[in-house]
Amino acid sequence: MANNRPRKVLFIDRDGTLVVEPPVDYQLDSLEKLEFVPKMFRNMHFIATKLDFELVMVTNQDGLGTESFPEETFWPAHNKLLGALRGEGITFDDIILDRTLEHEHKPTRKPGTALLGKYTSGNYDLAGSFVIGDRATDVMLARNLGARAILLQPYDTGIAMLSDELREVTALITDDWDRIAEFLRAGSRTATVRRTTSETDIEVALDLDGNGTCDIDTGLGFFDHMLNQIGRHGGLNLKIDTRGDLHVDEHHTIEDTA
Repeated sequence: MANNRPRKVLFIDRDGTLVVEPPVDYQLDSLEKLEFVPKMFRNMHFIATKLDFELVMVTNQDGLGTESFPEETFWPAHNKLLGALRGEGITFDDIILDRTLEHEHKPTRKPGTALLGKYTSGNYDLAGSFVIGDRATDVMLARNLGARAILLQPYDTGIAMLSDELREVTALITDDWDRIAEFLRAGSRTATVRRTTSETDIEVALDLDGNGTCDIDTGLGFFDHMLNQIGRHGGLNLKIDTRGDLHVDEHHTIEDTA
């Protein structure tokens, strides 16, 4: 019997995600410029062979085929990349390449989805799919697809790149491919708990796979400080908002938060 279960997809950017984007002209137009993002190969091999995702490369190649970016300078490095990936058991089910320029605002250009109709109208679980890339446009693509984003940037850099709306669709910000593979394997380990009694009103949000970011307000400065140490040194994202009957004493606030 055919498996009609909707398929999940990883839409993966190329430059800055699989290969290092050349820092001067942003064009990978020679073999000398070809450099792979650290840890990419082993983790892409794990994803391709162990996880249940279709792999789709989605890349903007500004002006490819024009005088400023001739085809003959693009394909040798691109084909070398694909060959190196195949040698590690990594193949893409589809490669979506847009040649337009940013100022043209074409719907085919990422974050537009005009070239991705197969996925938006087919039997795909886009809510369970991800866009992996290093730019805000990759996160926008995830939003436009109804997927989630993994932003390949240091956390502080990445969070500064995103509006509040884009942060909501971003499942992970990291510059480590090990972390990406682990997240895709294990999923998001987060929880939010709200508890209200006659003595306290407490909301706790915990992300076990965070980076030590804490936002804690219990009304007790030293208790806030100690809880911050747990999050920071444990690499946990921890948000705690406690309103307790401090006019009575401190112990209800401390024991109920714990």
